[in-house]
Amino acid sequence: MHTTIKSKKIGDMTVDELRSVIRDTMHEFIDPDHGLTLQPTIEQELKESRKERKKGSGISLSLVKKRLGLT
Repeated sequence: MHTTIKSKKIGDMTVDELRSVIRDTMHEFIDPDHGLTLQPTIEQELKESRKERKKGSGISLSLVKKRLGLT
């Protein structure tokens, strides 16, 4: 629930509008990606990755680190 309030003074807001602005601000502070949507291709890749992980296939984190020279 993303509320847009343009050029409105706090004194002119309703309690619900102010709460909504505070809530949205907190969400953006905690999670800068809050409210954004994934591109369909990225969403599909994540689903496929999740399936691979459940099957036990894919590349382990330790192998990725080794390949990148991080260990």
